[in-house]
Amino acid sequence: VQLQASGGGLVQSGGSLKLLCEASDTTFSMRSMAWFRQGPGKEREFVGSIHWNGDGQSYADSVKGRFTLSRDKAKNTASLQMTSVKPEDSAVYYCAAPNRLLIAGTEHLASKYTLWGQGTQVTVSS
Repeated sequence: VQLQASGGGLVQSGGSLKLLCEASDTTFSMRSMAWFRQGPGKEREFVGSIHWNGDGQSYADSVKGRFTLSRDKAKNTASLQMTSVKPEDSAVYYCAAPNRLLIAGTEHLASKYTLWGQGTQVTVSS
């Protein structure tokens, strides 16, 4: 399966942006998935994850209450709704999924994910 992230752009501080992760096949509906981000000169960091059935979600403390993950199984997509964005949210955002299907729970470590989208740039102006 291939993943493609889109929806990035320039947004003012306090604004909103919605990122989309599109998968190339229907196995995506049986995979948990996650969003990571990497700012300039920084390591890739966990943003949030969502269980393959859409019920379980986990967020980094830095985005909790501001970002929301969702998924649409019929469209083989997942979304990251970003609200009240801050300049420190500026980064390249990546969607990722594990190779294994129907995994219980989700992971916060990038090393647990083997399928990655190409990334989409989010820039928040102050």
